[in-house]
Amino acid sequence: MSVPDYMQCAEDHQTLLVVVQPIGIVPEESFFRIYKRISAVSQVNVRDSQRVLYIRYRHHYPPENNEWGDFQTHRKVVGLITITECSSAKEWPQTFEKFHLQKEMYGSTLYDSRLFVFGLQGEIAEQSRTDVAFYASYDECETVEKRIEDFIESLFIVLESKRLDRATDKSGDKIPLLCVPFEKKDFVGLDTDSRHYKKRCQGRMRKHVGDLCLQAGMLQDSLVHYHMAVELLRSVNDFLWLGAALEGLCSASVIYHYPGGTGGKVGSRRAQGGSLSAEAGNRHRPGALTSNGINADTSAEIGRAKNCLSPEDIIEKYKEAISYYGKYKNAGVIELEACVKAVRVLAMQKRSMEASEFLQNAVYINLRQLSEEEKIQRYSILSELYERIGFHRKSAFFKRIAAMQCAAPSIPEPGWRACYKLLLETLPGYSLSLDPQDFSRGTHRGWAAVQMRLLHELVYASRRMGNPALCVRHLSFLLQTMLDFLSDQEKKDVTQSLESYTAKCPGTMEVITLPDGLKLPPVPFTKLPIVKSVKLLNLPTSLRPHKMKSLLGQNVSTKSPFIYSPIIAHSRGEERNKKIDFQWVQGDVCEVQLMVYNPMPFELRVENMGLLTTGVEFESLPAALSLPAESGLYPVTLVGVPQTTGQITVNGYHTSVFGVFSDCLLDNLPGVKTNGCTVEVIPALPRLQISTSLPRSAHTLQPSSGDEISTNVSVQLYNGETQQLIIKLENIGTEPLEKLEVTAKTVNTKEKLYGDFLSWNLEDTLCQFPLKPGKIATFVVNIKVKLDFSCQENLLQDLSDDGISVSGLPLSSPFRQVVKPRVETKPLNPQESSKVGDFSHVKHLQFQCKMV
Repeated sequence: MSVPDYMQCAEDHQTLLVVVQPIGIVPEESFFRIYKRISAVSQVNVRDSQRVLYIRYRHHYPPENNEWGDFQTHRKVVGLITITECSSAKEWPQTFEKFHLQKEMYGSTLYDSRLFVFGLQGEIAEQSRTDVAFYASYDECETVEKRIEDFIESLFIVLESKRLDRATDKSGDKIPLLCVPFEKKDFVGLDTDSRHYKKRCQGRMRKHVGDLCLQAGMLQDSLVHYHMAVELLRSVNDFLWLGAALEGLCSASVIYHYPGGTGGKVGSRRAQGGSLSAEAGNRHRPGALTSNGINADTSAEIGRAKNCLSPEDIIEKYKEAISYYGKYKNAGVIELEACVKAVRVLAMQKRSMEASEFLQNAVYINLRQLSEEEKIQRYSILSELYERIGFHRKSAFFKRIAAMQCAAPSIPEPGWRACYKLLLETLPGYSLSLDPQDFSRGTHRGWAAVQMRLLHELVYASRRMGNPALCVRHLSFLLQTMLDFLSDQEKKDVTQSLESYTAKCPGTMEVITLPDGLKLPPVPFTKLPIVKSVKLLNLPTSLRPHKMKSLLGQNVSTKSPFIYSPIIAHSRGEERNKKIDFQWVQGDVCEVQLMVYNPMPFELRVENMGLLTTGVEFESLPAALSLPAESGLYPVTLVGVPQTTGQITVNGYHTSVFGVFSDCLLDNLPGVKTNGCTVEVIPALPRLQISTSLPRSAHTLQPSSGDEISTNVSVQLYNGETQQLIIKLENIGTEPLEKLEVTAKTVNTKEKLYGDFLSWNLEDTLCQFPLKPGKIATFVVNIKVKLDFSCQENLLQDLSDDGISVSGLPLSSPFRQVVKPRVETKPLNPQESSKVGDFSHVKHLQFQCKMV
């Protein structure tokens, strides 16, 4: 026997093997549709009996394995079901002939067979036959299951007759010697009358009867026969068959202790349409099993079944049987399958370390030269078994070997899709997830070197599959999550590969869905560059909006109630949503400053870097960066223009690095400092530019308020002299100016020494309002010096050095004002500052004009 069945489990020893095969040309979909219905009838209660028959179906079975049917009867094909299509009576003789040829392949072991014919109608189809069933189509075959039940009953009749025939002690009759295929040549010429030979024959036959009893549902009798066979075969050192008897004893005991089965299929061993046998009923009684599936009161159960092994003894007997199998190189398949069965039992008993020893032994069992497909199957099953006993990393190791076998050089057409699928299944065993967010929280889990190797293999398999988008996604994931573990040379190699792939298929933020339904999330490059802080900047002083406070005495109060709350929000998300105390203006360029650094050992070029926002319509103006290798914190200013009003929240930024487009959200950036990312955008305000006819002053006066913008001009006058100051008001914005307020005040004076220096008339100027965008208005300020020197001796002394001069006239205006909207017009706000003057000699005046 050369083809192992890696799905074997101990309870398969009580099953009857039935092969279901197509004859002629049968559509694969139709065949497996009927095969599924046939294989559903896996347990049948024997009529007028409490026994249950278990059936194991296969749609492919190597004929050479059938030759080992005497060694272990569950390997013997006892039933054959064939499915064919026949459309006319002329085809029927040829179809029936093929059925007979198929029976001859397993003829030496078959108990019974059936032929299911689809599509044939007429006289032939109306004949009543036992071995042939005719159906008009695959949709009109309601009696398939009933036919299968009848077929299984016929198998039972033959099985029971063979059991009774072999179990009956016929004195004087010579017992035949049962052999496995490779033994036949060794027994040629032996003395068949020796006592040793007769014991060998008796022991093997007793073991064979135990197999038949187990298949016939007589568990207690099979245990008795197995024990007798062990004693007889041990006395003559018939090690191969002694191992088979011990394995049979183990199988019967496993069936007794674990009625649910060890194969891992829930409910697969539940009897259909009736009660279980008395033994099965006892095994199903409440409280008979513990949480790990081992019988709680083993002594009582073993008392009822004196020959049944305890759960611990089952494993010891498996070890002994496997050691006997190991003496014969031709029994490698039997030894391998026994190891697999023992592992499944140990998994039920939660004895993982002992199970791993059996699996390690299975790895080193030498079989014939296996095909690549058989190697893949072998390593896949080993992986599943290691997974079942909790050895996840070992399971991933063997599954990865299976994946590599799918693309072995000896295969003419490597299966890269199968390789890729198996590699994906190894990810959990190596603590690897394809979701980058799993790597942004906490410490790194798993061996980084192995994880990087696996990711490289995924990239290579993706490329051989002809899927560049997958290559880009896996390389991006490798670069993002394993950056801290890559050497400088590896960083260069990975980025070069990434750039070559993205030249054909740029990386995007779209989710990639694989054919099996697995979704690969996008991989934003939050580490290229690394952002340490995000700060929203206020507008330049000349562009900032301010609440309008009337200089003519009309103050606008916007007080709000104070609400005390003892709850302090420590959440990072709440801090980021905190509203900032300044405002942005619709249509004006706004700035956000990021502190970034480049972790790469070479210059990092970041293209198309811009802001991600929510709340209002926002036009992001992308920037391009070039960060030096392993730079320290580097300030980067990203700008944009809000197009509408409301509250705007900066959620993150987008980049294009190495051809990969990334949307990096602040919530996914650990350790990022921010003073709040939500700001109010107010409606667009007018912009005003003021110029005067006087020259600029060499000295600067501090404005009365930090929010005011001032420009200083200078003039020197003698007492009694008069001069005109012409002020030009130009609307350089997009909103009209509707209101003008002008005031004057003195600064840096301790007492009033003079009358009014400044006078003006706004009537002509106000006639030009509202001042439309691009228009210029002018108004004239008369400066007249009129000092009163009476009783002011100190003043005369102060002025003696420079003569009589007047300075001061700083003209200033708040650059922006927020005014209360009028009923008939939309809210309009002033903009630009004036160019104002400074006189720094003696006493100072401040002149303010306010435009709205």
